[in-house]
Amino acid sequence: MNRDVTTVRDILKRIREEEIAFIDLKFVDLFGGLQHISFPARAFDEANFVRGVNFDGSSVRGFQAISESDLLLKPDTNSVFCDPFYDEPTLSLFCDVLDPEGHKPYTRDPRGVAHRAERLIRSIGMADSASFGVEMEFYLFDDVRFEQSTRHGYYFIDSEAAQQVGANGGDRGHRSKPKNAYFAAPPRDPSHNLRGKISQLMSIAGLEPEMHHHEVGAAGQNEIGFKHATLGQTADNAVKFKYVVKNTAHRFGKTATFMPKPLLGEAGSGMHTNVSLWQGGKNIFYESGRYGDLSPLAIHFIGGVLKHASAVCAFSAPTTNSYRRLVPGYEAPVILVYSQRNRSACVRVPFTGANANAKRIEFRTPDPSCNPYLSLAAILLAGVDGVRNRIEPAPPVDENIYQFATSEHGRLLQATPSSLAQSLDALEDDYDFLVRDGVFTEDLIDAWLRIKREREIEYLGFRPHPTEFELYFDT
Repeated sequence: MNRDVTTVRDILKRIREEEIAFIDLKFVDLFGGLQHISFPARAFDEANFVRGVNFDGSSVRGFQAISESDLLLKPDTNSVFCDPFYDEPTLSLFCDVLDPEGHKPYTRDPRGVAHRAERLIRSIGMADSASFGVEMEFYLFDDVRFEQSTRHGYYFIDSEAAQQVGANGGDRGHRSKPKNAYFAAPPRDPSHNLRGKISQLMSIAGLEPEMHHHEVGAAGQNEIGFKHATLGQTADNAVKFKYVVKNTAHRFGKTATFMPKPLLGEAGSGMHTNVSLWQGGKNIFYESGRYGDLSPLAIHFIGGVLKHASAVCAFSAPTTNSYRRLVPGYEAPVILVYSQRNRSACVRVPFTGANANAKRIEFRTPDPSCNPYLSLAAILLAGVDGVRNRIEPAPPVDENIYQFATSEHGRLLQATPSSLAQSLDALEDDYDFLVRDGVFTEDLIDAWLRIKREREIEYLGFRPHPTEFELYFDT
């Protein structure tokens, strides 16, 4: 999981030799939205890398008040990649956000949170590194329209993968039934060639694609896997992955969405998150002969994840739409248990045989609407709390949990929150494990709770829903 160190001089040399025209600096806002600013490469010198460049933090979601707007972007030279979406040769770099007073890390910088989480496990001697791999599902559509006003509110989605036979003709009939398109082959999989192009551009941008296929959702749900890495690198890669998918789809006349549940009656899109801890080049989650070949440390890690899962959901399933996905019957786990080889459990232990290096746990609740820096950090800190306090999870459940998720048996088990409001309440009641070592700050959590409640929960709650007209118009 180590990577070569890239210095400022390496980049300046590359600018000269490859005739680079622009340097593009990228970062995310508090909620994971990608931002960027470009500079002519000839005007970007070593001092810009060392000092950073100023920007207006009050214009970025979740950052500064206007009375203290100045912040700095400091490029991370190890994150440099050739950007495939600009006509002029461009090198892109992810940035850390700094407070200009003393060049200290800005407390609401999501990337800084991820790096502090990585440093924590080293400082307490728990592990040298945490390996994370994420599986990000998404939908490809041909046309999306939506609008909300005083007089109307609607959305309209069209996908060639979901065409129905109609009077106008033009439908060749090669389509899958809803929730029945997993591993579909062409022509039922119309996205194969586009996924191939996305995979090629991922490689140019520095990602390592591992596979791609059509997912369960018949109306254009897809998955492209990429190689696992450390927490910070995987979070960078997740942001980069969304950037590549969206821009490639746009160039080919499609639109891509990582919205967790864009379609009624179809599978939602998750971001299954795989985790393992490493010490001295050894995977310390592995111990042969135990349940799932998991070490006691891994079991305690699971105990922490399950104990704090409702609070973690505030970052890992962070939208009102996330809870349209987290319902029984659509392959989204809602019961907080763990199990080996069992995709209906919130924490799955994949079968890896005698391959100790591949042993990991898979937390299946997160979705790709999250800010990956905050989501991965929260998952790691929940697990760290479990290890520190030797939290024992409830016994594993090795049966199809979907079948009894709504039964009396299922109701006796703890479930994920059923709404964003519930997950935010859980975070407000349970965040000590996040702030104890200064990884998250109370300032960040307060801002997260306030903005999510005011700009999402209340914003949605004030608006009539189209279904309410169906239910109540003729009352």
